[in-house]
Amino acid sequence: MIYRLLQTENSVPLFAGWQETMIWSCQQGVMGTIYADALEKPASAMALLGDFCFFAGKPGKELVLYESGRSGREFVIMVPQNEEWAKLIEVCYGEHAKKVIRYAIKKEPDIFDQKALKDMVSKLPDGYILMLMDESLFRKCKEIKWCRDWVSQYDTFDKYQKHGLGAVIMKDGEIISGASSYSGYRGGIEVQIDTREDFRRKGLASICGAKLLLECLKRGWYPSWDAQNRQSVALAEKLGYHFEKEYIAYEVSLKQLRE
Repeated sequence: MIYRLLQTENSVPLFAGWQETMIWSCQQGVMGTIYADALEKPASAMALLGDFCFFAGKPGKELVLYESGRSGREFVIMVPQNEEWAKLIEVCYGEHAKKVIRYAIKKEPDIFDQKALKDMVSKLPDGYILMLMDESLFRKCKEIKWCRDWVSQYDTFDKYQKHGLGAVIMKDGEIISGASSYSGYRGGIEVQIDTREDFRRKGLASICGAKLLLECLKRGWYPSWDAQNRQSVALAEKLGYHFEKEYIAYEVSLKQLRE
């Protein structure tokens, strides 16, 4: 039997030491959900937020398969706490689970050079407009597939204002690049950056990223970064972060599994 934990603090021992802000978001009740094999003293748990799913504690097949039995979700990135969880994901999903390498970035709150970040922002080319995310942009992003993840975890703009933050570059009235919060937790955000394909390799992502970091620092928030690829690591390092380690994740196509 799988339960949704309302007393999310009961999962804290299982995720102890895992420096992942999306888990913190779930445990703090800001956004996301925690499921477990018991309500009071769970042996295993799953933190689910957006496309991400984190498994901790004693590996359990029922928990790994839980999302595959629910309607609506087509894709999920499963992150195992250890090799036992990884093997169980492979057993449960087989060819539908693509094993990938992701890149953890160190969490160092006092590492950022604000002068260097301001210099990056100042390099915005003529003809481009840099704006903070407002309600109008928030609604536009909801409707545009390539940048929807900047706001998709926030049901309303009020919630985004409370737990999110973003910087967007516009050209000719169109959104072309941005850095925003994929998710939020008490004390910070998880950074999500992208540039429209036809405007890449112009330095726009670093400008947006620098602006977002400066705004986070003004609020006393930590802008956490997790990289999908080496290009993302390089951008993070340009902004002042330091690489920590590689880790395993699984991109699982639940849609293909049901077909």
